[in-house]
Amino acid sequence: MAERRAFAQKISRTVAAEVRKQIAGQYGSPQLLKNLNVGTAASNTVPLTEAVEPVDFEEYLSTHPPLVESGPLRDLIEFPPDDIEVTYVPRDCRTVAPALPEEGDTDTHVRDCVRSYTEDWAIVNRKYHKLGTGFNPNTLDKQKERQKGLPKQLFEADEIIDGTSYQDDQDELKRRSMSIDDTPRGSWACSIFDLKNSLPDALLPHLLDRLPNEEIDRNNEDQRKANRHRELFALHPALDEEEPIERHCVPDVPKEHFGQRLLVKCLSLKFEIEIEPIFASLALYDVKEKKKISENFFFDLNSEQTKGMLRPHIQTAAISTLARSAIFSITHPSQDVFLVIQLEKVLQQGDIGECAEPYMVFKESDAAKNKEKLEKLRGQSEQFCQRLGRYRMPFAWTAIHLMNIVNSAGSLERDTELEISLSERKGSWSERRNSSIMGRRSLERTTSGDECCSLTGFRPATLTVTNFFKQEGDRLSDEDLYKFLADMRRPSSVLRRLRPITAQLKLDISPAPENPHYCLTPDLQQVKPYPDSRVRPTREILEFPARDVYVPNTTYRNLLYVNPQSLNFANRQGSARNITVKVQFMNGEDPSNALPVIFGKSSCADFYKEAYTSVVYHNRSPDFHDEIKIKLPASLSDHHHILFTFYHVSCQQKQNTPLETPVGYTWIPMLQSGRLRTGHFCLPVSLEKPPQSYSVLSPDVALPGMKWVDNHRGVFNVEVVTVSAIHTQ
Repeated sequence: MAERRAFAQKISRTVAAEVRKQIAGQYGSPQLLKNLNVGTAASNTVPLTEAVEPVDFEEYLSTHPPLVESGPLRDLIEFPPDDIEVTYVPRDCRTVAPALPEEGDTDTHVRDCVRSYTEDWAIVNRKYHKLGTGFNPNTLDKQKERQKGLPKQLFEADEIIDGTSYQDDQDELKRRSMSIDDTPRGSWACSIFDLKNSLPDALLPHLLDRLPNEEIDRNNEDQRKANRHRELFALHPALDEEEPIERHCVPDVPKEHFGQRLLVKCLSLKFEIEIEPIFASLALYDVKEKKKISENFFFDLNSEQTKGMLRPHIQTAAISTLARSAIFSITHPSQDVFLVIQLEKVLQQGDIGECAEPYMVFKESDAAKNKEKLEKLRGQSEQFCQRLGRYRMPFAWTAIHLMNIVNSAGSLERDTELEISLSERKGSWSERRNSSIMGRRSLERTTSGDECCSLTGFRPATLTVTNFFKQEGDRLSDEDLYKFLADMRRPSSVLRRLRPITAQLKLDISPAPENPHYCLTPDLQQVKPYPDSRVRPTREILEFPARDVYVPNTTYRNLLYVNPQSLNFANRQGSARNITVKVQFMNGEDPSNALPVIFGKSSCADFYKEAYTSVVYHNRSPDFHDEIKIKLPASLSDHHHILFTFYHVSCQQKQNTPLETPVGYTWIPMLQSGRLRTGHFCLPVSLEKPPQSYSVLSPDVALPGMKWVDNHRGVFNVEVVTVSAIHTQ
């Protein structure tokens, strides 16, 4: 056998069996490997949805301490045990009592949310934060603080050449040249002339004095230190970092968001005749964004005698519903914001035009001459109030260009009184000021969108609105309102066709004080200070910002707003013309499961189990402008839903004819896949009462055996908006 070559002798001859034997000896026997293989096969049957416990990082660090050698740099490697210091600061609650849900805290999510809104603030301080690489003392605030008091450096290159001054300099040079016109340019005489007309430079003192070099250096050093900024190099902005570090600033303590606040006091409302109660509401609208930017504020300015006409329907009035002043918040004030005033009256037989005709025909000065007719109208109104006092109908409306009033009041030297009326001939707004000297001047309207809009610096003004527009039964939608508001800012043929109703509504508008007394939040919580609970309160009106505002929730708030918009019963068979919608928030399907969580409006109780929309007389496809505010329960189940019941109201009293006849049903389940349902809905309407267990299903599901309006098409439009610190949006 031939000898092996030298390089072949170095090749390892270990076979694969020996390698397997060696590995088995190090990590376990073949039987162990077999068991591992069996375990691996069994693990394949474990479902993928099974949760895996995460590693306890703190426990791992305690059982596996880092290997740090003792030495002078040991303190730099280890985490200092006293670096983090946690202190607790009492939470400042602006209300007399913190806002809490009424029901028991059975839901852990609700309990955690409420705890985060009521517990004291935990502030984490880092003692050695300034020693870290992520600390930068040159924050933006400190840079601005350092720059205060510094003289502004202006160089020749920064100066803007003024055309007029440049032309004057050129003329001066021409005059100088003309005075030596006989002297050739560049000659000796011309140079002497220029030298005599030039200004001498300032002399340098002690220029030729003999001083030691040490004294010269010391004087120069003193001059450099004179008026020198003590942090000169810190004024230079930081250079761009190749690897930027995220630096977190110390955040401010979270607080509830408020925009610019406006106080509106409703003083009086008077018509030419007083025959029935009139109900009013205020709200803010942004025409440009086409959005309602506040909830409704309902107020009642009727006399006690007039309120007595509704005594069969309203037993006691809660103090919160007697408010006549409101504080509005506007985060984005603009020239497009209007204060809209809407009036309603008790439902009666006849359309809006017929009901409004006496207010446009009769005058207060002719009351004695028309006494019998007015008594007859008052008697009819009492009958309607006794029988139909539960229902309302649209009556009239008007609007105030808010920034026009603010700018007008801000330009005057004293508290003002403004009178606002609609000129029927011109169709435009005229505003007049009545001062103490009976002077009168017109106020120009400012409509420029570039002007800065501020609601904090104007003087209080008293407004007298003298005309209202009669509501049109077929123009009650929001889109029609936005068109009217847009036309209101300019002479328009649309406004010229509207016949006004003469009235006098007096309002006080002023910037809201910082800490108003006797104030209630939108949740009816008393705001500090609130010395006496029997005093007529001021209501804070919840804002719906025109653009989203991203701030953390700091208080418990759980509100739901239901806005019925339109109904189409044109294809429904049977008599259904005077239609109202009863809205209920249900916790089950039995009628007794209606919850008393619907806010009252004005001169009524705080909460009700149902709310009715206004009625448009003899209209099978009405539009609605109602806003129904609901105090949402903190814990919701699959059985919580909003039930809509449609009624035909009989305005004429006939024998064997009920006051209201149900003509349809629909509903909105509150939860879908565990989340709150909000937004716009176009719902089908059932002709029959929903069957058992209907609340867990959507009305879009065609339940067997049920009859639907218009072959189960969507005929009822409604919008649901929530303002909640519990439910995610």
